[in-house]
Amino acid sequence: MDLRAELLKSIWYAFTALDVEKSGKVSKSQLKVLSHNLYTVLCIPHDPVALEEHFRDDDDGPVSSQGYMPYLNKYILDKVEEGAFVKENFDELCWTLTAKKNYKPDRNGNSVVSHQDAFKLWCLFNFLSEDKYPLVMVPDEVEYLLKKICTAMNVELNSCELDDYLSQEPQAQGGLTVWQFLDMVNSGRFLRGIEQEAVSMAVEEVYQEVIEDVLKQARSPHLLGQKLCPTPHPVIDPCVSWAQGYLWKKGQLRRNWSERWFTLKPSVLSYYMSEERKEKKGSIALDKHCCVEVLPDRDGKRCMFCVKTSSRTYEMSASDTRQRQEWTLAIQTAIRLQAEGKKSLHKDLKQKRREQREQREQRKAAKEEETQRLKQLQEEKERKLQELELLKEAQRQAEILLQEEEQRRRQQHEEMQRTLEIQLREAEQARASMQAEMVLKEAEAERQRKRILELEEMQERLQEALQQEVKARQDEEAVRYAQARLLAEEEEKLKQLMKLKEEQEEYIIKTQLEKQVLKQEMENKNKCLEEAQKQLEEVRVNRQRVDQDVMAAQRKLRQASTNVKHWNVQMNRLMHPIGPGDKRTNVSGGGFTGYQPLLSQRDSSIK
Repeated sequence: MDLRAELLKSIWYAFTALDVEKSGKVSKSQLKVLSHNLYTVLCIPHDPVALEEHFRDDDDGPVSSQGYMPYLNKYILDKVEEGAFVKENFDELCWTLTAKKNYKPDRNGNSVVSHQDAFKLWCLFNFLSEDKYPLVMVPDEVEYLLKKICTAMNVELNSCELDDYLSQEPQAQGGLTVWQFLDMVNSGRFLRGIEQEAVSMAVEEVYQEVIEDVLKQARSPHLLGQKLCPTPHPVIDPCVSWAQGYLWKKGQLRRNWSERWFTLKPSVLSYYMSEERKEKKGSIALDKHCCVEVLPDRDGKRCMFCVKTSSRTYEMSASDTRQRQEWTLAIQTAIRLQAEGKKSLHKDLKQKRREQREQREQRKAAKEEETQRLKQLQEEKERKLQELELLKEAQRQAEILLQEEEQRRRQQHEEMQRTLEIQLREAEQARASMQAEMVLKEAEAERQRKRILELEEMQERLQEALQQEVKARQDEEAVRYAQARLLAEEEEKLKQLMKLKEEQEEYIIKTQLEKQVLKQEMENKNKCLEEAQKQLEEVRVNRQRVDQDVMAAQRKLRQASTNVKHWNVQMNRLMHPIGPGDKRTNVSGGGFTGYQPLLSQRDSSIK
C-alpha cells in the first residue's frame, strides 16, 4: 500500500463525516476548512484561492467526492512528501472529524477500549482494510488483528465464537466496517475478564508493530493482565521478531558501557536514554551490507554481540543468552528486509495474505465449477443410460471428449504456469535495477550533503573575514578623527605664529627712539616665538605618530580586504563546481586614498 492510498483512506472518512445528509456531497465552506487542515498537518504550503479557482464554474451547490478528487490529487496529494510530516497527526485529524459523528462508545463508561485506543484500532483497521470503498475488513483480517491483540496479552482467541458472531451478522459476511469492528471490541465478547489497561497496552504494542514498523519490542508484565507469563522473556511472533528494550552499549570515544533503550525498525536501530524515548542518543542505519556477530564475554560483560556496518562496529551486551539470540534474529530479519528491498514487513505480509485469499477464492470457484460440470455430465450420462442402450457409443465419444478437454485444460495450466514464471523473473530483474538505482541516488545525496557542509564552513570563514574588515574600518575612522583634530590645532598655531611675525615687522619700522623699548619687546616676542615653535614641534611629533597609526590601520584594512576577496573567490568556485565560471576582476582596497590630498595640503601649510 503506497502513501497516497493510505492518506486517501483517512481522507475518505473525513469527507463522509462532513456529508451530514449522506448525499455524497459536501459544501465548499466545509471543504475549505478540511483542505486548510490537510495543508497544515501534511506540511504543504497553503493555497487559499486554489479551491475557488478549481470550482469556479460550479457555484450552484455542494461538491461531490468525485468532484473533489481532482483538486485533492493536484493541490494536496501530489505535493505530499514521505517523511516531511507526522503521519499520526494526520490520522488524528481525520479520526477527530469522523469519530464525532460515527463513534459511539458506552455512555456508562463500560467500554473495553479508551478513546485513544479506539483511534489506534481505527488506524490498524485502515491498514488492514481492503482497497475498495466503502472500506471494510474481511473476516480473515479481523481474525488476524484480534489474534495479534490477544497474543500480546498472552490469551487465546476463541475462533469458534468469532465465526458464530460473523455468521449471526448477515452484513459481516463480506467484511466489517470500522464502526462495526469497534462495537464488536467494545462489547467485550472476545476480551472477557481483561482489564482496560491490559487491553490498552496490547493495542499500543500491536500499533507499534504494525503501524510504526517496530520490529522488536520488550513486553511489560502488566500487559498480560491477570494471566501473567512465568518467563521474563517476551513471546516472539513466529512470523516476525519485533524488538524494543534495554541493552548495554559500548561507546566509541570514551569506550565505556552505558545502558540504552533500543528500538528496531526495518531500516534503523535507534537508541535512547530511557524507554520514554525523549532524548535520542543515536541510531544505526541498517542495509544489506550490515551483519550481526556473536562476541565472546570480555570487559566484565556477558552475552555480547556486535552490529557491523560499512563505517563502524557497534558492540552491545544483553542480559542473558536468550535475549541476545532474540535481538540478533530480529536485527538479521531487518537486514534481510533491506536486502529484499522491503520497507515494511507487515505490508508485505498483508499482501501475501490477500494473495492467498484470492487464490483460495479462485480455487474454490474453480472447484465449484468443476463439480457443477461433473454433475451435469453424470446426469446426462444416467439419462442416456436410462433412455437407450444404443447410446453407449455416444457415451464413449463423450468420455473421449472429456479426456480431450482435461488434456487441454492441463496444457492451459502448464502454459499459464510458464507465463507466471517469466513474469516473476522479469519482476526480479526490475527489482534489481531499482535497487542499483537507489544505491546511486543515495551516493549522490551523500555527495550533496558533503558539499553543503563545505559551503557552510566557507560561509563561517567569510563572516569572520568580514568582521575583521569592519573592525579595521572602525579603527581607521578613529585614527582619521584624531588626525583631523591635530590638523586643526596645527593650523591654529600657524595662524598665531604668522600674527606674531607681522607684529614683529611692525615693531621694526618704528623710530630709532623706541629702539631700546622695541628691542626689549622683540626679545619677549622671540621668547614667545620660541615657545610657539616648541609647541609646533610637539604638534608635528604627534602628527607623525598619528600618521603611523593611520598606516597601520591601512595595512589591516588591506589585509582584511585581501581575505574577503580570497574567500569570495573560493565561494564562487564551490558554487560552480561543474563548469568554469566567469572570473571577476579583483578590486584592490583603497580605503585611505581619499585622505592623501588632505595630508599633502597639511604638509604644504606647515611648510
